[in-house]
Amino acid sequence: MRFVDEFRDAEQARALSEKIAKLCEPGREYRFMEVCGGHTHAIYKHGLEDYLPPEITLVHGPGCPVCVIPMGRVDDAIHVARQPDVLMTSFGDMMRVPGSGGSFFDANAEGTDIRMVYSPLDALKVARRHPDRQVVFMAIGFETTAPSTAMTVLRAAREGIGNFSVFCNHVMIIPAIKAILDSPDLRLDGFIGPGHVSTVIGCRPYEFIAREHGKPVVVSGFEPLDLLQSIYLLLRQLSRGRSAVENQYTRVVPWDGNLAALRAIGEVMRPRPYFEWRGLGFISHSAMRVRDEFAAFDAERIFGVPGVRVADPKACQCGEVLKGVLKPWECKVFGTACTPETPIGTCMVSSEGACAAYYNFGRFTRSRMREASRA
Repeated sequence: MRFVDEFRDAEQARALSEKIAKLCEPGREYRFMEVCGGHTHAIYKHGLEDYLPPEITLVHGPGCPVCVIPMGRVDDAIHVARQPDVLMTSFGDMMRVPGSGGSFFDANAEGTDIRMVYSPLDALKVARRHPDRQVVFMAIGFETTAPSTAMTVLRAAREGIGNFSVFCNHVMIIPAIKAILDSPDLRLDGFIGPGHVSTVIGCRPYEFIAREHGKPVVVSGFEPLDLLQSIYLLLRQLSRGRSAVENQYTRVVPWDGNLAALRAIGEVMRPRPYFEWRGLGFISHSAMRVRDEFAAFDAERIFGVPGVRVADPKACQCGEVLKGVLKPWECKVFGTACTPETPIGTCMVSSEGACAAYYNFGRFTRSRMREASRA
């Protein structure tokens, strides 16, 4: 299969592994953050840690869109869904994310109507089929999914569909990276840049990381050779004393991004003054809301939301995991009280969550051994 098989060649992986090992300076440790949760899953699914020398530690970041949604926003969504004649729609991986009073599935068991869809256009179809109901789409994700939400709102406006709205929770990756860089308890040598987000925003927004913080960034694809080559490129920059942004994922990511997608986002949405992220707290201008011109499609304005901040369960350490301060297996409830079947935190729920990656692919055992050997 083109663009898949050629990026999973074991011989080339071993060759890249040797080149990576040669670039490592004796006695130096390297810490690279893979910002995107999709990268975390690819790393542990394919066992890429086994191709890396012990000097390199990979740190997962906050690039899982479901994981960063705080419990209060789940409660707000359920509040909207419980209003008379409301039919809520959502991506599947949001259905089990816990709020303070349970998940969407739990709300459905109590009589709320929350249905899974694959896209906001599917939600718009539901609105056409149910003109007597107010259909709300739970819009989540980074800039990757924001264009589809924006285009759906534009279509609804063009077609005059008055029973459709979005509960907007779209977040932006650059403010989150800035928050990570400002964190005093995390040392990083470079970033494996998110591939999905970069198809929309491009590579240029990451230049401040190299320019102001002196850390290299390589935007990476999601196959094994993509990630190994990206790590090699990071090490090559460090060995030459350079800090720049490189685009490994050139077959998909344009340097300046997708201008049509960015225009659609800009037409329908604007930055919020601040937004709460799970584990990172409130970050200014880090999320989007619907513009005043499209207020008729903004569920927050139509129905109102409590907006109450809800503290995470004391046993859950998703916040530290999202910031890369803790490995998932270091959480007190990982793999015991918190599993994919009985998740306490968002990181165990999402298909991009770090805890789910460690649990499903059994990588926590090797991680423990590696950390113990360094202690």
